Amino acid sequence: MAHFLKPRASEQEENHWLSVSDLMAGLMVVFLFIAIALMRDALLERDRIKEVAVAYQETQVDIYNALVEEFAEDLPRWNAEIDKDTLTFTFKSPDVLFRRGDIELSEDYRALLGNFFPRYMGVLSGFQDSINEVRIEGHTSSIWNRSTSPTDAYFLNMQLSQGRTRSVLEYIYRLDDIQPYQNWIKSHVAAVGFSSAKPIIGADGEEDFNKSRRVTFRVISNADIRIKQILEIDG
Repeated sequence: MAHFLKPRASEQEENHWLSVSDLMAGLMVVFLFIAIALMRDALLERDRIKEVAVAYQETQVDIYNALVEEFAEDLPRWNAEIDKDTLTFTFKSPDVLFRRGDIELSEDYRALLGNFFPRYMGVLSGFQDSINEVRIEGHTSSIWNRSTSPTDAYFLNMQLSQGRTRSVLEYIYRLDDIQPYQNWIKSHVAAVGFSSAKPIIGADGEEDFNKSRRVTFRVISNADIRIKQILEIDG
C-alpha cells in the first residue's frame, strides 16, 4: 500500500496564510465597493441640496426684482425699503403707522396698506409654490417710559407689537381686493410681535429708538422644507 506523506508544517502554515490573505483581499474589495457606494450617495445628496440652494437663490432674486419693479417709485414717499437678502419690506415711519402706544392703524396707514398690500399679493402670487410663509413683523424700541423697568417695558412692548401686527393683518384681510387671496393668506400669512428683541443699532453702537419702531413684511421661502424632504427621501 502506498504511503502518502503528510504536508510539512511549513506547507500547512503557508496554505493557512494564503487563505487568510485571500479573505482579507476579498474583504477589502467589499469595503471598497461599500465606500464607493456611500461616496456616490453622498455626492448625489450634495448635488440635490446644491440644486435646491441654487433654485432658492434664484427665487430670492426673482422675488426681490419683482418687488422692486412694482414698488420702486413708492419706496421714497412711503419711507420704505426692501432688503434683498431677507426679502423684508420695511415701513420706517412709525408715527405715520400708529399713534405712540396705540394699536389702531392711522388713516394714513390704512390708505397706504390699501394701496400696498393688493399689489404686494399680486407680485407674490407668481411665487406661491416657493413661499412657505409671509410674516407681518412688529418691532418696538426698548423703552416704554421713564418709570418703567426694562423687564416691564419688554412685555408691554410685546403686547403692543403683537396688537399692531394683528391690527394690520385684520385690516388687509378685509380689503375687497384681497378676497381672491384670502384662503392663501389664512395658510401662509402670520402676524408676529417681537417687542424690542431686534432693535436697530446706529453707527455709534447705541439703539436708534425711532428706527427700532417699525412694521415689516417678510417673505420666507420653503427651501428648508424642500431640503428636509430630500434628506427624508434619501434616508
